[in-house]
Amino acid sequence: MSDARVVQTLLLDEPVTTLARVDARRAEMLGRLGIRTRRDLIEHFPRRYVDMSQVTSVEEAEIGQSVTVVGTVDEVVVKRPRPRLTIVEVSLLDDTGVLFGTWFRQPWIARQLHVGDRVAFSGKVEFNYGFKRMNAPIFEVIIASGEQTVAGRVIAVHPLTEGISSAWMRRFVATALADADVVCDPLPVSLRLRHDLLPRAAAWRQIHLPASLEEAGEARRRIVYEELLCLQVYLMSRRLSASAGRTSVSHVTDGPVHERLLSELPFELTGEQREACRQIDVDMGSSRPMNRMLLGDVGTGKTVVALLALANAVDSRTQGCMMAPTSVLAEQYVGKLGPLLDQAGVPWALLTGSTPPEERERILESLATGALSVVFGTHALLEDDVFFSALSLVVIDEEHRFGVAQRERLRAKGPGSDLLVMTATPIPRTLALSLYGDLDCSYLHTRPRATAPTTTTVLDKHDVDRAYAAIRDACSAGRQAYIVCPLVGVSSKKADDEARAATDAQLADGEDVSDPKAAEREAAFLATKVFPELEVGLMTGRMSSEEKSQVMQRFREGKTDVLVSTTVVEVGVDVPNATVMLVHDAERFGLAQLHQLRGRIGRGAVPGQMFLLASARTKTARERLQALSETTDGFELAERDLRLRHEGDVLGCRQHGLPSVRLLDVTLDGAILQAAHDDARELLSHDPLLRDARNVPLAAEVHSRYRELDEEGESR
Repeated sequence: MSDARVVQTLLLDEPVTTLARVDARRAEMLGRLGIRTRRDLIEHFPRRYVDMSQVTSVEEAEIGQSVTVVGTVDEVVVKRPRPRLTIVEVSLLDDTGVLFGTWFRQPWIARQLHVGDRVAFSGKVEFNYGFKRMNAPIFEVIIASGEQTVAGRVIAVHPLTEGISSAWMRRFVATALADADVVCDPLPVSLRLRHDLLPRAAAWRQIHLPASLEEAGEARRRIVYEELLCLQVYLMSRRLSASAGRTSVSHVTDGPVHERLLSELPFELTGEQREACRQIDVDMGSSRPMNRMLLGDVGTGKTVVALLALANAVDSRTQGCMMAPTSVLAEQYVGKLGPLLDQAGVPWALLTGSTPPEERERILESLATGALSVVFGTHALLEDDVFFSALSLVVIDEEHRFGVAQRERLRAKGPGSDLLVMTATPIPRTLALSLYGDLDCSYLHTRPRATAPTTTTVLDKHDVDRAYAAIRDACSAGRQAYIVCPLVGVSSKKADDEARAATDAQLADGEDVSDPKAAEREAAFLATKVFPELEVGLMTGRMSSEEKSQVMQRFREGKTDVLVSTTVVEVGVDVPNATVMLVHDAERFGLAQLHQLRGRIGRGAVPGQMFLLASARTKTARERLQALSETTDGFELAERDLRLRHEGDVLGCRQHGLPSVRLLDVTLDGAILQAAHDDARELLSHDPLLRDARNVPLAAEVHSRYRELDEEGESR
């Protein structure tokens, strides 16, 4: 490696104050964007580009078409036609005419655009009051007032902060790039050639200063691949490190308990369930610890697959445990699986925070002596005084509700134990690869038994009586219903105002959204005003485990007609007689969450009816709810949700303790992600510690990216 390459690579970790014109004050401003080093600045990638070859003049902008117009801000006017309604109107001039941009309830726009700024407006052209207009256009300040003209046909638009203009950001980035034209490339040459990828320095330059959008695309492809390869190497290395030196029980996978339970099931396993069981059996039969995730849509039978895995532990004369995020779900396991285990002669128990002290002591003693083979439970299983005689299998349901530390804490109670984590939240394959590169994945899409279809109807808040009528009809026929609210109690005015303001920021038509409903308030209203003839129950997360159990027991027994609840009923609750669900303020829920809620109805022979009461005025909100009414396939909904949201941290890496993969678009980059996953696996299979000279730069890059995360883990 040349001296110049070493010097420039080391310079990347120098503070931004070592760059020309970056003094302490500007460094503080850049710090607001997370930019502290030269590398941070170079990796502060453009959020979009303005292609000057695709710009339309005001004169040529056709009514009804979506276009980009570039011009100079001539006037910024703020209007307040009535209380709580602010309208910002900006006139944009080019050589052919004037275009007006209008924003409702977004007063901050007036502080971001100034007379004399050269700005690009992108949006749909309308014609009102004698002028061409755009309603809430996307805008970019290309040149702030008084700055010099930007050269180039394609202009990169970077995220900015107060005090740092677009021109200054481009100037800082260009200075940093000038000292990084021969940096060390962490990617092995073989991988660059295999995928026809640019060298790192060239990719950095082209993504910031592209001659065309095609150049920017090639640069982005290289950078996305590098980030994903590093992430996959890190996740897989973490798994290898965790299992190094550990051996697990080589489980019996065709023992008598397994076969007995299989024969006692009241239905045939689907092909997907059989394949998932086969994959689990192969893992459990190995001497290496299993690390597998079972992803299954609502009602696809994950619990049965977990039961058969637990049977392998019992047949191997060891123990298995299954942990759920709520006592309601844990008790449901007991109701479904307990009788099957009893028939197979398997001793089991349920341990939750509400287990009576005397019973808890008995369970702990039986676990420690090995008298109990299977235990179901909640976070209570993590307590320090819970010991196992021979724990060999840990099953965790709805794993996203537990942290990695909790997962490992439970697993530590059985060193070398196999791990099966399950989720009913549909996660597209590309997303699963990114978040769970340290886990092997099995998928369930098909329900094991035919159930009645569920229809989903989106209603305006003024049409709530349609949903009430459906609930009344269902209860008259002896069935039951859920009504779901986003909040528990009567919220404060401040909280309501903040929630409404956040939504109003996305509105362009001046309409208010509905006040969020509160479960307690709604239950009282329904019991006295809407359904006085029915038994209305209430269940919220604020209740104790015992209280929730009592509420659910009354609902299962049919003593409660209408159950008003928060999303505590989202996962796993199974009452086949419940056929109608009304969700208040549906736009406040995620698509995956609404899909989970929908899974609580239509679980029997009678078709389910779901009503989404919404005040969605934004295009994205309407599209999301419409998608829910068009399909019941959770994985398809997850894909649509990703396409609609396009969040900067769409992977949710922060929630998983991982840095964000900044440029990845999971709806477009599936092939790159799969390639990075496969390449990481191949590299580590031949060189687990990346000590080969060709892989040392990659190992250094992975360590640099994830050093802080590893240090946090060690400190814990």
